[in-house]
Amino acid sequence: MASTDQLAIQSDISPANTPSGGSKLRREVGLIGLLWASVGSIIGSGWLFGAKNAVVVAGPAAIISWGIGAIAIALLAFVHAELGGMFAAAGGTARYPHYTFGGLAGMSFGWFSWLQAATVAPIEVEAMIGYAGHWSFAQHFLHADGTLTPSGFAVAVLLMGVFVAVNFLGVRILALTNSVATWLKIAVPLGTIFILAVTNFHGSNFTSHGFAPFGAKGVLAAISTSGIIFALLGFEQAIQLSGESRNPKRDIPRAVLGSVTIGTLIYTLLQVVFIAALPAAAIAGGWGKLDFAGISGPFAGLATVVGLGWLAYVLYFDALVSPGGTGLIYTTATSRISYGLSKNGYAPRLFERTDRRGVPWFGLVMSFITGVVCFLPFPSWQQLVSFITSASVLMYAGAPLAFGALRARLPERERSYRLPAGGVVAPVSFVVASLIIYWSGWDILMRLGFAILLGYLLLGGYAAYAIRKGLPNAPRLDWKAARWLPVYLIGMGLISWQGGFGGTGNLPLWWDMAVIAAFATAIYYWAVNSALPAEEIERNVDEVDVVDAGGH
Repeated sequence: MASTDQLAIQSDISPANTPSGGSKLRREVGLIGLLWASVGSIIGSGWLFGAKNAVVVAGPAAIISWGIGAIAIALLAFVHAELGGMFAAAGGTARYPHYTFGGLAGMSFGWFSWLQAATVAPIEVEAMIGYAGHWSFAQHFLHADGTLTPSGFAVAVLLMGVFVAVNFLGVRILALTNSVATWLKIAVPLGTIFILAVTNFHGSNFTSHGFAPFGAKGVLAAISTSGIIFALLGFEQAIQLSGESRNPKRDIPRAVLGSVTIGTLIYTLLQVVFIAALPAAAIAGGWGKLDFAGISGPFAGLATVVGLGWLAYVLYFDALVSPGGTGLIYTTATSRISYGLSKNGYAPRLFERTDRRGVPWFGLVMSFITGVVCFLPFPSWQQLVSFITSASVLMYAGAPLAFGALRARLPERERSYRLPAGGVVAPVSFVVASLIIYWSGWDILMRLGFAILLGYLLLGGYAAYAIRKGLPNAPRLDWKAARWLPVYLIGMGLISWQGGFGGTGNLPLWWDMAVIAAFATAIYYWAVNSALPAEEIERNVDEVDVVDAGGH
């Protein structure tokens, strides 16, 4: 019984395999390939909007927000680096909770993974439409508040259809398309940093209206709601490729930590040059009322305003290519995760059906439908970003718990990278992940709660059916080992409801975060003490290894 992730079943659907046959992953990816995969995932549409959204929420202190976000992601990356070095299995992010807490946790974090992947493609579509607003034909696609008009909704659906259509052409065409996009995704932001720094840098912008005009709350809110965490996510792609790494125990930790370092440097510099390049008129009303011609496509509009029209054209082009490449990959990811959920007995076998190219066609159709639905409750890019940030960090939060359980249950197991002070870093990283979720705000978490409940109704209902009918792939749910999970999810919702980030405000600032820290710490140690015995963890690892080797 395997846990799920977008690349966990890549071998089952590669062009070299028959649609229904088994296969074995080829270990051909080196350090540079792993690093490139993670950096390419980190540098996506977040750079197109993150700097503008962050500075509106936090002012120039958004630089501090990026620093806090980077520390949070780095803590999670350190934990993942040790786990990735322990288990050279594809799709590790959702597998670690399965190893240590069994089927119910595996199903839950598999659903969180699917939820995260399913909402990325709509986010990329929103980014494309937002930047396209520069052109006269596209100006009626968005309302003034950034929500989609009926014609904009139709275009969004069409773009989702393009993502699905390219996926139906097979993974070779997909890989070629994404390779070209990745080069542009990295080259264009680096060039933008250099050009703006050399031609337009006004140091006075950092203090002209106050460095932190919205205080600590603005700095913290920017981390989740403006796209900072969303922008920095993606380091785990090296871990997802563990099963295809030539030397995973050496290269996985290096790729994970290296990608976070590179991504943080690029995004922080983008924030700095964005603030410094703004003309005085753009911030005349203060940071909360930032405005200039073409602000719907922030960097391209800014380039035009400061007399770099040629750069604006490059950025408008990249605003189609960069989000498009990421949208393609995550459309693939959504269908592959649902394929894996079906393999684990949590979803109907229909999700395992593949066409003659080995593409899981039903999963692709459902990823399209899900993406379209996302445009309804979350019509603007920033609302979608807040949602995906919560879903993503919820997915990542399982890693520190698994880390603590493995340190306790399998202390002697070989680790190519052993995290210094791991006994401190793991609980702290879980607390930080919980804070990021909380900072997303009650409105977002309420909707996320409904999405999680829907997942339990769908996947849990099917799993119960599979168990009752005695189907061959019926899962073992291991309720006792995951009893902490519903308490954590409900508790986070209640604290958010009472807190000051969109909630009732009964918990004042700082006290609310103290409550989150205490609650998350208690959950961490409860979960670690509830983990499966060592022999059952080893059995789960062995069963996943069988799937990676081609057995089903």
